[in-house]
Amino acid sequence: MTRKILVTGGAGFIGSNFVHYLVANTDDVVTVLDKFTYAGNEASLAGLPADRVRVVRGDICDAELVNELVEATDVVVHYAAESHNDNSLQNPRPFLDTNIVGTYTLLEAVRRHEKRYHHISTDEVYGDLELDDPQRFTEQTPYHPSSPYSSTKAGSDLLVRAWVRSFDVQATISNCSNNYGPRQHVEKFIPRQITNVIDGQRPKLYGEGLNVRDWIHADDHSSAVLRIVEAGLIGETYLIGADGEKNNLEVLRLILQAMGQPADAFEHVVDRPGHDLRYAIDSTKLRTELGWQPSFPDFERGIVATIDWYRNNEAWWRPQKAATEAKYREQGQ
Repeated sequence: MTRKILVTGGAGFIGSNFVHYLVANTDDVVTVLDKFTYAGNEASLAGLPADRVRVVRGDICDAELVNELVEATDVVVHYAAESHNDNSLQNPRPFLDTNIVGTYTLLEAVRRHEKRYHHISTDEVYGDLELDDPQRFTEQTPYHPSSPYSSTKAGSDLLVRAWVRSFDVQATISNCSNNYGPRQHVEKFIPRQITNVIDGQRPKLYGEGLNVRDWIHADDHSSAVLRIVEAGLIGETYLIGADGEKNNLEVLRLILQAMGQPADAFEHVVDRPGHDLRYAIDSTKLRTELGWQPSFPDFERGIVATIDWYRNNEAWWRPQKAATEAKYREQGQ
């Protein structure tokens, strides 16, 4: 049966990859609701069939619009979020509006119309781990957010859990590790380094580069979300990860190697304020209960594919590049 799926934030990095994944792997009809802030890009949805994908420009805090769209759909998948840690330190208010009020607005609409809801969250709600800690985040890890961004995402997760328990909303949550892949804004670590090399500029490494992230290709995130939507138990949380722990120095050297550059062809820049040490996801529950497996378990292969995408899609990222680098220069980064 063809489903009607509302994807909020579907013009952003992870959301647009999910929309492409749905079109390629299902018969679903998709409505994208996106505010088109700097992180949303119409070009990320270019080429998708008009009879399968409808794009609505609007704000998830607009209760009237959200109510209208939710009423006409079967499933809501909520990607829309303010998600850049540095921006949250400079101006927290948009994070409260989008991540808290926006989520509340969606929850009220799905409650009113009794629709299925899936909530996209982040591993950053758990805080960080020591570099030598053998543990990884699980669904039982206590929340310990460290920035306005991660604290508002934690708050939105708790709203979902409360609406499930108090109002029987048919919802699931997923917390995912760091994504990489096509259509990611050049302000983010991996595409910034790739596009710097393409431009003949030396990549930039925060501090000593020892901070560890658990990387997952955006296509694997998309497949996991679809699996949860189709088979996840209502009220449950699932952690999504692909066992991709690498520190920033390792990632940068892999990029340099794949692009034919010397391993030391980069510059150290001032570290980010409040830079979390390490994230690591244990996705055992998702794999054992729902049978999910990543298609990009080899991080090096995923990086090569990502480099190829940025090389072949300069028209997509070029308009963002100069302004992004100017902003980083102002911050000494």
